[in-house]
Amino acid sequence: MTELWQWQVVQDQPTLVCDLLRPWPHGFFTRHGWPQIPESLTDILDDQASVHRVKQVHGHQVLTANQAQTVTHGPRPEADGLTSDAPGQALWVCTADCNPVLIGDRATGKTAAIHAGWRGTAQGILPLTVRQMQAQGSRLEDLVIAIGPAIAGDVYQVSVAVAAQVGRTIAALADIQANEEVPDQTVVDSLQDLGGTPILADPEPGKARLDVRQVNWWQLQQLGISADQVAIAPHCTFQEPERFFSYRRTGKKQVQWSGIVSR
Repeated sequence: MTELWQWQVVQDQPTLVCDLLRPWPHGFFTRHGWPQIPESLTDILDDQASVHRVKQVHGHQVLTANQAQTVTHGPRPEADGLTSDAPGQALWVCTADCNPVLIGDRATGKTAAIHAGWRGTAQGILPLTVRQMQAQGSRLEDLVIAIGPAIAGDVYQVSVAVAAQVGRTIAALADIQANEEVPDQTVVDSLQDLGGTPILADPEPGKARLDVRQVNWWQLQQLGISADQVAIAPHCTFQEPERFFSYRRTGKKQVQWSGIVSR
């Protein structure tokens, strides 16, 4: 669904936007936004919006925007997902190979922003966020979801243990047991036999290639989300150094920000 993504330049900032999220001010920013922070980037989206972000810890905690009030001094609450609970809230996550995911609810105008690396994906942070939105009144059929630039599966080598840990969240689609008694290699081999699998073979023993973007999409399918509700950005942070920071490529802690404003 490449046609759903466009680049636009606002205030000299190249920003990737997704047609599914057109009703909401939003953007997946690039390395060219560094070292700006959400407090300044929000002005590009909506200069009247309040700013909400958290201390990301590669977990599965999801907070409401009011639980993550703008903090100018002191520590921010630890979480990796945010949901809006009022209009005019700018929700932000930062990434440098992990998946930035932005969600909009077409009926209520509510939004969510999620940081989903392999650890958060293994803990099901995206389905947890969707369920939290449902608990706040959203319906599955009203949600639209954009998975932004992240490292692509064909260049993301991980251990078989990591691939299996993430793969167990979608093991039901391979008709295999997800419990820990099934050997990691069996889980990985079974998933590799599926068409369009997010778990790819690697020539090095004990390794696999993992497409975390596609795992998140498969998790959404298990919830009942349809393909026309989801868009995956056709950009790889590792392979496009002119646009994106990549921790796997450089080992440096530099990030790009992704944000969306609730209606």
